[in-house]
Amino acid sequence: MNRSARPRRVPGFVRAGIVLLAIAPAASWAASAPAAVIPKPGVVTGGISGLTPTSATLHGALNAKAEATNYVFQYGTTKAYGAQTALAPGGRSPATIQVSQGIAGLQPNTLYHYRLVAFGTGGTTIGGDRSFKTPKEPLSLQISASPSPVPFGDTFTLGGTLFGTGHAGRVVALQANPFPYLQGFKTLGNPEVTNSVGGFSFPVVGMPVNTQLRVITTAAPFISSPVLVQGVAVRVSFHVHRVHRNRPGRFYRMYGTVAPAEVGALVGFQLLRPGQPSRNVGGTFVKSATPTVSSFSAVVRVRHRGVYQALVRVSDGAHVSGYSERFRIR
Repeated sequence: MNRSARPRRVPGFVRAGIVLLAIAPAASWAASAPAAVIPKPGVVTGGISGLTPTSATLHGALNAKAEATNYVFQYGTTKAYGAQTALAPGGRSPATIQVSQGIAGLQPNTLYHYRLVAFGTGGTTIGGDRSFKTPKEPLSLQISASPSPVPFGDTFTLGGTLFGTGHAGRVVALQANPFPYLQGFKTLGNPEVTNSVGGFSFPVVGMPVNTQLRVITTAAPFISSPVLVQGVAVRVSFHVHRVHRNRPGRFYRMYGTVAPAEVGALVGFQLLRPGQPSRNVGGTFVKSATPTVSSFSAVVRVRHRGVYQALVRVSDGAHVSGYSERFRIR
């Protein structure tokens, strides 16, 4: 008989004519069982709320599948996105929850794409792409003047910015309503064109009295800036001359002029002290001189060397108080 034709013996034990197969340990069977699959989180990119020209709130739905999960919203002006919100915890609930994140720094009148992305133990899930368009930013005007107040007869600059969508290349005009503010606003000088960032400036020469100023757009949409009151300070000249040298003490004649004429206005002579309030050392009243220029003069006993100036106080509404240049007494 050919030995090769004999049937193969099955490993085991023979007992009472019965072959008992060897059974592998339980541990070896467990090792061959497939590992449990950890599910990825589920996400749905939702809608938006609170949309403004520069901000929005993004919404979505998240199911953590009972695994620790975090999420972000990715957004940008293309489907490449390029920006994302801060990483936020999504919990580990087996139920679907609603999530949201606010974004800011957006450009007005611009299309944005966004999506929800979740990161879980089982992997990353990317939500579908959605988009929104920010609304146009309404036009608005802000203005300021420098210097303010301006000394009588001097030139100052009124500058400002036109904010909002379409702010560049717009024609704006300066309007003025002088004290006592009964004439109504009238255009002053030539219009200007806003630059690439909406900026503009108007040089104003020799404004005679306090004046309300505003800037308006000359084409639709027609808007106006807030009204700015530009004060015109009286111009004060100041001179100091030593007198009464034969008398005890130090006496000086303090004198000067005021333009425009402010007859009866109070003049105060002040000693300026660094880091402390100024000290009044004397005063007088403005007297008539010419139709356009008034004058003042007084002899003052000076007890302290230092820097002095004259202050002319005005309360007629047409002008504001003005300071002279400073004079040092040694």
